[in-house]
Amino acid sequence: MIVEGLAPQSIAAAVRLLRDGALVGLPTETVYGLAANADDAAAVAKIFQAKGRPADHPLIVHVLGAAEVAHFARQVPDFAQALMQAFWPGPLTLILARRGGVAAAAAGGQDSIGLRCPSHPVAQALLRACQEGDPAGVGAPVWGLAAPSANQFGRVSPTSAAHVQGEFGDDLLILDGGACSVGIESTIVDCTRGAPVVLRPGAISREQIEAVTRQALPAVEARRAGTMAAPRASGTLEAHYAPRAKLRLMDARSLQAALDLLGADLDASGTVIATYSRVVLRSRSNKVLRRRMPDDAAATAQQLFAVLRDFDAQGAQLIWVETPPDSPDWEAVRDRLQRAAAA
Repeated sequence: MIVEGLAPQSIAAAVRLLRDGALVGLPTETVYGLAANADDAAAVAKIFQAKGRPADHPLIVHVLGAAEVAHFARQVPDFAQALMQAFWPGPLTLILARRGGVAAAAAGGQDSIGLRCPSHPVAQALLRACQEGDPAGVGAPVWGLAAPSANQFGRVSPTSAAHVQGEFGDDLLILDGGACSVGIESTIVDCTRGAPVVLRPGAISREQIEAVTRQALPAVEARRAGTMAAPRASGTLEAHYAPRAKLRLMDARSLQAALDLLGADLDASGTVIATYSRVVLRSRSNKVLRRRMPDDAAATAQQLFAVLRDFDAQGAQLIWVETPPDSPDWEAVRDRLQRAAAA
């Protein structure tokens, strides 16, 4: 069921469920997560089962601060400390060397682990309550919450409580924190190789990371060519974030030309096409669903997954998206759309 996220009784109920090995729907500033006690292997296994996610595909663990990082990580380089100070709480995940004997299931069996401190007030309240213990003062603290996106593996991430309920039904307790303010998953930085490497782009840009660490990041092409080995990380598969409809990226001219070519024939075909573009498109068919993409990358990121889910809900069979600009501020949006198109 969906409950008011910041209500004390909601937080208390969520803590009880997490201590008992159950799952909870959790809002963050990026997307909603499907949360479990990261140190409870049986509870973590429920996440993999519910999502249909391969058990060797690691989960990001959400933590409250430095004490929790020390529980999970055996080594935190100075540049990782600087990134925490600059961007936590916030949409940044750090891959760190994992302490032996902790959160092996959440880490997908790797000797590294992804840690993030979310800024959403509901996530902060839940993590704090997990550390404080139950009202009776008994029970071990929950040091962190493994919480991948609360959707079926490979599909569009949820950015509202209703999205999560649509994925998992009424039996899951979902803390409602409103629409996610960032709207796409966190930037992931690998900190296990002596220098920072971005494994997944997000709201925290490469330029920001370089400014804080005072280190140049390797080129995307070098990483993709396999010249730098990296731990497995969430959301880095070639095909991911996919709606049910087939998504295709096109430049503005090709998009309009395709609509002109199909014309009114679409009405007779019964095919529903959805378009998401910065340019204003024309069509003679009433089978075309049109949605304008914001000119601002951050605004597009905030609404992207909700738009794709809405197109699916309206019965679109094809989603044609104008390719985002090839500029640093659009990198994270391009990444999500390219992976969605590859599915």
